[in-house]
Amino acid sequence: MTGGPGAEGNKTALAARRRTVGTAAAYAAAALAFGYAAVSLYWALGGHAMVSTVGGYVQRFAREGGALPVLIALAAAVAKVIGGVLALALVRPWGRAVPRGWLLLLGAAASTLLVVYGGLNVLAGGLVLAGAIHPAGGVDRMALRWHVGLWDLWFLVWGILLALATAGYRRRTARRNTA
Repeated sequence: MTGGPGAEGNKTALAARRRTVGTAAAYAAAALAFGYAAVSLYWALGGHAMVSTVGGYVQRFAREGGALPVLIALAAAVAKVIGGVLALALVRPWGRAVPRGWLLLLGAAASTLLVVYGGLNVLAGGLVLAGAIHPAGGVDRMALRWHVGLWDLWFLVWGILLALATAGYRRRTARRNTA
């Protein structure tokens, strides 16, 4: 027994929900990528707002100025734009120009990198803030709070959304067995 006529309708509804989740995740991942690129571009162009929330070498570079910090911030902005374009390629018609295997590979690799980088930094930062880890050097606790609550979390969420978008693309574009 196949479960009657309602079972086929349930499968169709589930497939439609999965498509919607994958598509929404792709647009959300693109929005996060482009938003993050805008922040990097702002800093590359000399903006200093919120640079103290990043701390470390970014804050040091912003104070010192010069070509190297600008180039690094521009490279970061370009990489983030590429990440946003990748997310859109998973759902936009022009994305079909890229071979399916390449989109799947790039989506999986980028989402893995983002999740691992963001997740490990959020976890490590959270453990330092909670007092479970005591680094040997000094800790800029204000910048660390911003990393755990925004900057590194942004990478983590972006990676999760890109993974959902990639999985949705994989399901949508899977070759159906017609035999």
